Amino acid sequence: MKHAKRIDESILVCVYYGLNGERLIRRGHKLATLLDCPLYILTVDAKPVDTFDAEKSGYIDRWTELAKELEVEDFIIRDNEKRPIQKVIADIAREKNITQIIVGQSAQSRWEEITKGSFVNVLLKEIPFVDFHIVAVNRPVVDDEGNPFEKGVRAYVIRDSETYKIAFTCPNKASIEGIFFKEIGTDFDNGVFKFSFESKMYEVKIKEGLVTNPHLIHSIYGVTSV
Repeated sequence: MKHAKRIDESILVCVYYGLNGERLIRRGHKLATLLDCPLYILTVDAKPVDTFDAEKSGYIDRWTELAKELEVEDFIIRDNEKRPIQKVIADIAREKNITQIIVGQSAQSRWEEITKGSFVNVLLKEIPFVDFHIVAVNRPVVDDEGNPFEKGVRAYVIRDSETYKIAFTCPNKASIEGIFFKEIGTDFDNGVFKFSFESKMYEVKIKEGLVTNPHLIHSIYGVTSV
C-alpha cells in the first residue's frame, strides 16, 4: 500500500521507444523519492496499441513492469494520438498537477523536438508552472559490467552450421532482426545483440561476429527455426 506523499510536487517522465526509457524512469524515481512526491510516466504514439509491433510492445511491457516495481502513481499510454506532442504533455500536466517534467534529449527519438526552444516555449506558455529536466541520452550504452558500446545499428542473426553469426545486410534466408551494439575500442564485431520475441526483449553476446550463447536462440526459436 502506498504511503501518503506530498501533493505540492508531482513529476512526469516522458518516454519514447528506445533503450534510454528505463534510465529516464529511474532518474525520475530518484527525484520523486528525494521529494517524496508522486511519479507519472507518459508515452505517446500516433498508432493504436493493438497495432504495435513486437519491439514497441516489448518496451511497453518492460515499462509497465518497472512502473509496478517502483510503485509509480500511473503509467499513461496515449495511443492513436493525432495531436501535437506538446498538447498531450500539457493536458496530462494539468490533469495530474505536474510540477516537474523529465524528457530525454536524443537526435534519434521523437522527443528531439523538446530540445528546440520553440517547443519548450510552447509548453511554457501552456504550463508555465512546470520545471523541465532535459536529460542527455546520447551517451554510449553501458552494460551491467560497465562496458561501453557504440550507438546501436540494425543487424541480423543468421544460422551458420552449428552456430549463429551477425550480419548487417538483410539476408535472403531466415534470420532474427534486432540492434547490434559494438564494444568501443575493438576492431572486431564484439558486443551485444538485442531483439524482441513475443513482446519481450532479449540479448545475446557477440564475439568476433558469432553468438556466444546460442542456447538462448535455441530455447526461443527452436534448433531448426533459424
